[in-house]
Amino acid sequence: MALAGIANGTKAPEFELKDNHGRSVRLSDFRGEKNVVLLFYPFAFTGVCTGELCALRDELPKFVNDDTQLLAVSNDSIHTLRVFAEQEGLEYPLISDFWPHGEVSRAYGVFDEEKGCAVRGTFIIDKEGVVRWSVVNGLPDARDLNEYVKALDALDTP
Repeated sequence: MALAGIANGTKAPEFELKDNHGRSVRLSDFRGEKNVVLLFYPFAFTGVCTGELCALRDELPKFVNDDTQLLAVSNDSIHTLRVFAEQEGLEYPLISDFWPHGEVSRAYGVFDEEKGCAVRGTFIIDKEGVVRWSVVNGLPDARDLNEYVKALDALDTP
């Protein structure tokens, strides 16, 4: 079953979840201030996920700056995410969609009911809270972070 995610041009569903430090993170916290790269991934400590998140870590200034905030969401608990972030040196928020399990992943159309986790969905949300670009890949298929950079650059081009 292929998941498509919510459509570009759609108002991004609001959420409030805890990050790997137990802090509340709301999408609306960034409204009017920053574009958001909202990245869903299946599970911490798995090969493809670790590779993707470390690639983002290595290019972090492109994704966490005055105009952009990266938020990485999985269905792991905050405790798992804290250890994962420490082990991999991830200094951006890892957000837990653990309970109610997958509620935000479902709102964005990227929760795989059979596997019990989010698939690889990424949504570029503009400062007004509208999804401007997205990609949804299956569990084994890594995403190309250069595509995120192009999508973010396009937001800044009138």
